[in-house]
Amino acid sequence: MLRLMFSSLVVMCFAQGALAQDAPRPMVSQCQLIAENLPRVQFASFKPSPGSADVVIPAQFQEDVTISFVGHSTFQIDTPGGVSIATDFNGWLRTSRTPDVVTMNKAHSSHYTLNPDPAIATVLQGWNEARPGEKIEHKVVVGDAYVRNVPTDIRSWGGEFEPNGNSIFIFEVAGLCIGHLGHLHHELTDAHYAEIGRLDIVMVPVDGGLTMGADSMSRTIKRLRSAVVLPMHRRGAIVDSFLAMFDGSFDVERSQNSGFTVSMRTLPKKPLILVLAGV
Repeated sequence: MLRLMFSSLVVMCFAQGALAQDAPRPMVSQCQLIAENLPRVQFASFKPSPGSADVVIPAQFQEDVTISFVGHSTFQIDTPGGVSIATDFNGWLRTSRTPDVVTMNKAHSSHYTLNPDPAIATVLQGWNEARPGEKIEHKVVVGDAYVRNVPTDIRSWGGEFEPNGNSIFIFEVAGLCIGHLGHLHHELTDAHYAEIGRLDIVMVPVDGGLTMGADSMSRTIKRLRSAVVLPMHRRGAIVDSFLAMFDGSFDVERSQNSGFTVSMRTLPKKPLILVLAGV
């Protein structure tokens, strides 16, 4: 029943968009758990690859999302509409193609670059460069992807916390809610969880200390209750320490592949911690 309702909603939205292409309406998050006003959305430019159709096919006909682990905290997300996104992009971990969108965090130089490829149309920093300590807000539509962020604090080299120095980026694609926790240094508040909303897939740092300890991070993951948990930002055998924090309510799979394809239809019924090759 819920699936049919979702499909109907997609068809309605698609039809409305086709009739009013000259006046696009702002995107509304499908992942947040609370009602909110229409967010302020920046419509970023996106040029489909040569030969692709001008009209985006509705999600119920084209719904597979491919997620690949590139290295450290970088994943490549490829949407059904042909948009490629790279998380915690640093410029030297190479994705299979030039991304259309990159997100960054500034904990270490391995999480960002100040000189991104000019061919990358949309570059989203997870911190406020102009006004340090103030929140940075991203609500961006690129092709069939909606990207937004939830700011969190970050611990500096001296040990003190810098307000709003990190961002959890959330990618809403083909009905899926995909979250990247960035360089998360503290447990989340109720306000954070409300702002994040539902995460079907979450990318989580499991270094065991540079971000948060395994116990704190496992509590965060248990509360998010995502269908797929993707460890990243590993150091040594820390991934085993992280896995040891979970009981039989989570399945664990170590994949021989660095990537996988997923959709709303194929999400596991039981939460799965999926360790991709290379992590």
